[in-house]
Amino acid sequence: MKAKKLADFELLMLEKSESLKTNQWVYRLLRTNLLCGKIEPGLPLTIRGLAEALDVSPMPVREALHRLACEGAVEVKNNRRVIVPQMTVEKFNELCALRILLESHAAETASPYITEQHITKLQEIDARIDLAIEQEDSVNISLINQEFHRSLYSANPFQISVPLIESVWLQLGPFSQIAIAKLEKTYIVDRHIEAINALKQRNTFALRRAIEADIRDGIASIRSVEGIPGYFEGNTQTQPGG
Repeated sequence: MKAKKLADFELLMLEKSESLKTNQWVYRLLRTNLLCGKIEPGLPLTIRGLAEALDVSPMPVREALHRLACEGAVEVKNNRRVIVPQMTVEKFNELCALRILLESHAAETASPYITEQHITKLQEIDARIDLAIEQEDSVNISLINQEFHRSLYSANPFQISVPLIESVWLQLGPFSQIAIAKLEKTYIVDRHIEAINALKQRNTFALRRAIEADIRDGIASIRSVEGIPGYFEGNTQTQPGG
């Protein structure tokens, strides 16, 4: 993915295939940038500015922002300004709790459908995460980590929780990336390896425990970043979870 610099931030640009309609492409592009935190909390977005940057008419940008507002990823103000919402301690704690609840359930229900092909794919994705960590590429760490979780949960052909999970990711992404970019170490224990081993052993309890530990490790890393309370709206003293 290439990057394109706007006045206040830089967007990751997605390739646009001929089969993809412009409004779908704009939505996916903005959604990806929110998931990986390229657009920071509190940053105002203008339909005209985005349309000019993406070389499209205002209509697909307006449609994309409306969809993202419905998902809680952006917020439309009274003056029609669109911003990425600021994070509060209470909202952060609630979203983190939802991640644990939804994703441990999604992993458990996907477990019976996991094949050797799924395991191989998850191993390949985890290797790409390791490479992104070596390269200190915080944006791709986030995106590939989400790919790992999405691939695991989507093994269940009857899965309906993934859209709910991605809505939580969208709301956490812009704030979490602030912390991820400041981390000196991303993780000590590779919980993805634990999850893969649990899948190989058909151990649903161990899989659920590994996914929950993976999410809790990420939350603990964010909380450990020096000065992170200052990024919470209306609270500059209390640590998240405190």
